[in-house]
Amino acid sequence: MSMAGVSANRLELLQIANAVAREKLIDPSIVLHAMQDAIQKAAKSRYGPENDIRCEIDPKTGETKLTRVITVVEEVENESTEISLELAKRDDPEAEIGTELIEHLPPLDFGRVAAQNAKQVIVQKVREAERDQQFDEYKDRIGEVVNGTVKRVEYGNVVVDLGRAEAIVRRDETIPRENFRYGDRVRAYIYDVRREQRGPQIFLSRARPEFMGKLFAAEVPEIYDGIVEIKSVARDPGSRAKIAVISKDTSIDPVGACVGMRGSRVQAVVNELQGEKVDIIQWREEPAEFIVNALAPAEVSKVVLDEDNDKIEVVVPESQLSLAIGRRGQNVRLASQLTGWDIDIMTEDEESERRQKEFNDRSAMFMEQLDVDEVIAQLLATEGFASIEEVAFVDLSEIAQIEGFDEGTATEIQDRARDYLNRIEAERDAERRELGVEDELASVPGVTTAMLVAFGRGEVKTIEDLADCATDELVGWVERSRDKSTEPVRHAGILDGMDISRADAENLIMAARVAAGWITQEDLEPDEELEVGEDGEEAVEAAEGAEAEAGDTEPVAEAAPAGDDVTPDSAS
Repeated sequence: MSMAGVSANRLELLQIANAVAREKLIDPSIVLHAMQDAIQKAAKSRYGPENDIRCEIDPKTGETKLTRVITVVEEVENESTEISLELAKRDDPEAEIGTELIEHLPPLDFGRVAAQNAKQVIVQKVREAERDQQFDEYKDRIGEVVNGTVKRVEYGNVVVDLGRAEAIVRRDETIPRENFRYGDRVRAYIYDVRREQRGPQIFLSRARPEFMGKLFAAEVPEIYDGIVEIKSVARDPGSRAKIAVISKDTSIDPVGACVGMRGSRVQAVVNELQGEKVDIIQWREEPAEFIVNALAPAEVSKVVLDEDNDKIEVVVPESQLSLAIGRRGQNVRLASQLTGWDIDIMTEDEESERRQKEFNDRSAMFMEQLDVDEVIAQLLATEGFASIEEVAFVDLSEIAQIEGFDEGTATEIQDRARDYLNRIEAERDAERRELGVEDELASVPGVTTAMLVAFGRGEVKTIEDLADCATDELVGWVERSRDKSTEPVRHAGILDGMDISRADAENLIMAARVAAGWITQEDLEPDEELEVGEDGEEAVEAAEGAEAEAGDTEPVAEAAPAGDDVTPDSAS
């Protein structure tokens, strides 16, 4: 761009500004301001950078005005930009403190160096405006699926040209064994848009579960219209996926809608995902029913829920075990992600053997700790009693109603259970005193005498000691090597073997910090109002160390590679 030509022709200057604005899709006024800054910079280099020189370009006529501004001040510090009131009044009797005296300068004739510098200023300003415009355009498009062409591939990361912006698909967000070359068409999901040093960075993914959900929404009109809802998705990118769907209209089969006529709809998704097989599952509110559906095509004979720990035991026939687990545990892993439950699979023989062992262990425990014969111990175990505490504190009638027992027998058994617990409690209390654990530590909510003994062995002897602990110190942690060359190493915690969760351990530590006076109870109360960020999004602070698990699953229809007929009942 010849700046000498620009200064000579006013209309040409406006035409250039408009042409650049149209090409870069930005406001022409931004280009004019960039030109003003460039001319201003060139003028300062001509007249001296210490001067306050300003440039104005009339957006209608293209006329350029150069002025030097001198401000009236009480005490002059810079003679190039300031003048005293006394001197100013000689030229302008109405001058006051703060008045700006304007001196018009002749039009600037740019030299080669000045023109080059001015060009750089304009290019830089236009580039910044272009980046801002791109960011504003894409920042609200997170969650959309976009199409682009491959511009280049850098170390496995794919740079995609979206037409008006560049985006990147990182290596871990691509489908394994998927190769891209220059010019290939790419369809991907926008999961993040960030403002970075070199402009807005748009991050795309082809491996995320949300991408599959969006693909189904594009292929299945019922999902797009909201009649069928995708409740959850679990993926092993490039290999297999499970998607749980539910219909809000009882006359529409959600699985059949997603499969389509002869599998046409699901096949379109499978082809886009490089042959990734898809199990389409009917979502159910009842966890056991949902998990049975999620494990399809394997058949389940029995389900046992442990709602406190979000765990579930699934019993399958021996012939179905390998199918339920899947190759490298894939089927059960995806079912676990889909439902949000930790699934433990066992055969009928294993379950029978485990229950027999549990029964024998409990019977032996009752015989030893209650000093009763084998028949009574087995009757207690058969009735579902699992610990001495249950026997000691359950309603007396629950023991008395056992066949062959009466109220006298029940009272005697309960008295023996309480005597045993009192004896154990006294022994633990004596041991923790011997270990030097202070009495005050017992006052912390949630701390038991068994914990006090463990604390003493772990050199935690005061409230301050407990308050200073980290969660890992109490429950243990797993150490994994960065290169995964060695097996993970489990480090024991002070309270190992006490069936205490991370959340319970965190609560213990916080209670100790309150008791020690480090924090107050009010500090632990969650804020009633959600903080609203600059973008207006509600920001909720996640609890430290919490891990979110993806969950999704249900009745299955699997999409096979192209060419196979797919029905809702097809097995994997």
